[in-house]
Amino acid sequence: MGQIGQFDYFYGMQADTYSFYRIPKILFTDKTFKLLSCEAKVLYGLMLDRMSLSIKNKWFDEQGRVYIIFTVQEVRDYMGCCRQTAINLLAELDGDKGIGLIEKKRLGFGKRFGDKQRILTSRRAPESQEVYTLHYAVSPIVKYIPKNMRIWCPFDS
Repeated sequence: MGQIGQFDYFYGMQADTYSFYRIPKILFTDKTFKLLSCEAKVLYGLMLDRMSLSIKNKWFDEQGRVYIIFTVQEVRDYMGCCRQTAINLLAELDGDKGIGLIEKKRLGFGKRFGDKQRILTSRRAPESQEVYTLHYAVSPIVKYIPKNMRIWCPFDS
């Protein structure tokens, strides 16, 4: 594992200087997601974070839905896992073999495209008793959303 670092404590408002990934609480509190691994939940949070970049780049499908491109190699890099584990994590999240939080569409075939896939985050989250503040969840990306565009916010109840 390597040498253990000497880390200092946070003082005052120093914690606000870090960037954080956001994972919807419902993934941990609702029984629907009980069997979903913690790694898959973290991966879903990483994918949601990528959505803001997709909105900025105007990556919308034919139906106006925001999509991301997240390769198996990127899953490996972010999660620190082997190829098969990355594939299994994506399978946990997709609608074919898993819970249905993402929808995968292959962009092409062969070496030119590799394993790039369009990934749509899904609306298939169950109703929750939790209420999220929409402004808080969306305010960082609002400036990138076209005026006539509707998007689904995964933090909206």
